[in-house]
Amino acid sequence: MAKAKDSEVEERPKWDNKAEYLLTCIGFAVGVGNVWRFPYLCQIYGGGAFLIPYLIALVFEGLPLLYLEMAIGQRLRMGSIGIWKSISPLLGGVGIASMIVSFLVSIFYNTLLAWAMWYFFQSFQNPLPWSKCLVNDNLTGYNEECVKSTPANYFWYRETLNITPDIETSGSLQWWLVICLASAWCVVYICFIRGIQSIGKAVYVTTTFPYLVLTIFLIRALTLPGSTDGLVYLFTPNWEILKNPQVWLDAATQIFFSLSVAFGSFIAFSSYNAERNNCERDAVLVGTINSATSLYASISIFSILGFKANSAYNSCNEENILILTNHFEFSDQNITVENYDHWFKYLNRSYPGEVAGLDLEHCDLQTFLDQSASGTGLAFIVISEAVIEMPGSQIWAILFFTMLFSLGLSSMFGNLEAVLTPIKDLNLFPKWIPHELVTAVICLISFSTALIFTLGSGNYWFEIFNGYVGSLPLLIVALFEIIGVIYVYGMNRFSEDIYFMTGKKPNIFWKACWMVISPLMLLVVLVAYVVVQAQKRPSYLAWNPDYELFPKTESKQYPDWVFVIIILLSLLPVISIPLVALYKLISCRMKKTSARVQHSP
Repeated sequence: MAKAKDSEVEERPKWDNKAEYLLTCIGFAVGVGNVWRFPYLCQIYGGGAFLIPYLIALVFEGLPLLYLEMAIGQRLRMGSIGIWKSISPLLGGVGIASMIVSFLVSIFYNTLLAWAMWYFFQSFQNPLPWSKCLVNDNLTGYNEECVKSTPANYFWYRETLNITPDIETSGSLQWWLVICLASAWCVVYICFIRGIQSIGKAVYVTTTFPYLVLTIFLIRALTLPGSTDGLVYLFTPNWEILKNPQVWLDAATQIFFSLSVAFGSFIAFSSYNAERNNCERDAVLVGTINSATSLYASISIFSILGFKANSAYNSCNEENILILTNHFEFSDQNITVENYDHWFKYLNRSYPGEVAGLDLEHCDLQTFLDQSASGTGLAFIVISEAVIEMPGSQIWAILFFTMLFSLGLSSMFGNLEAVLTPIKDLNLFPKWIPHELVTAVICLISFSTALIFTLGSGNYWFEIFNGYVGSLPLLIVALFEIIGVIYVYGMNRFSEDIYFMTGKKPNIFWKACWMVISPLMLLVVLVAYVVVQAQKRPSYLAWNPDYELFPKTESKQYPDWVFVIIILLSLLPVISIPLVALYKLISCRMKKTSARVQHSP
């Protein structure tokens, strides 16, 4: 039996070199979320205030979990399901939960690649299609929906998504998105066709290229007028926001989504390592680079947000200046953007009644910084608008959306590997079926399921998957991972394994995090998440041209049947944990009863 096991270990594929392994891990951790989700969370939670709970969660939750996954995967050399079954049959459901979460995430995550691909193809037009409004069908003026919002908003919501006014109106499949989605899955399949051998070669491009583009964009963004306003907003914390438990909750879940722990992917990647490898250094390096990339990308994003907010602020003031100039019959250039505040105070003091009756807009730079972008539109609206302002806008657009595609593709490697490795380790398919065919079947199933995101209501479903699949299930899986390794597998045994692999035992910081701090923080966040979610009914923002406050998005509550789906998405992935444990307990009890009956006289 031991010989057979040794033979299986020897036959397990290995990385060609350490660089391929690290680039794959970094590429998986650093994804599209670093560009749009992290800056978005910083924006809605008072800029720099979000960095505080984020870094705390990184040090005391993210890094310890990442190290634990890399170490246990490298030592036991199996996928997520195999590892937890070998630690204890009762924990087999943890691996199944990881695999289901990874499958669900890969379904909606690859839709981001489809969107990036669509924008990439559109970027070859001159002028860019989101730079101006098109004429209406009657050729009597510009499209009303576009004029009321902006060309970039219109291109995203109407030309790309062709979005419906609510989630209950499904709409039809958008053929251009179906083609892009199919193409994205074909690219993923080609990169996976030979397993880690082909992935290891692809990451040389998919992981490094985004850093080149980010650097180019950073240099350009810092030269934009108003960029310093955005950077001040990013690095100035609003301390009051830290009293909101939702901030801490989102910081913790962002760590899971950003570092990609609890998916089982790092376990799978590390299982292809040599047994003697410094996994502690790998974990700290990958975790640090991931968070540094989020900050690095945020500087570019917030520079652009500052530029956009400054432009909107100046436009608001210019409209007020025009109203004041016409009403009081001043000569042109008498009131300028620079002296507007002085003139406004003077006129409001001298003619308060007249000024009050002019219905002037309240122009506040902070308000524009707060409202510059939201959700997935941060990447597809804000950046696309900023690109228009740059000389050679087509080149900038092509570079940016190629970068987005590369970021998403390298993350997809981890998502799909966390599904394929357990399937292979469990021998769910007969061995005579080639790996290429198994991968093709998984990709085809994923593509078919993801067609829901190409409907007119697809973006609403995307937000549901994005908000619920990667939150509660990951917290539960992470909690069971720590308990399983530290308290079932054993801290002393785990320390000896790390000593065998790295030449030194884990220090007091790692032990304190694994044994007390990390599981306690996870438990608190888990309870807080459930409490917060239970206090309010989930709602969503709908793009509705008939809404009286359009182009603002309309807040709507999810209908009951969608609410049920949200609950299922949150609980179904982790229901395998108690079910498998219960099944194993009953099986064990039945075996003992049967054995007792057989031995009885």
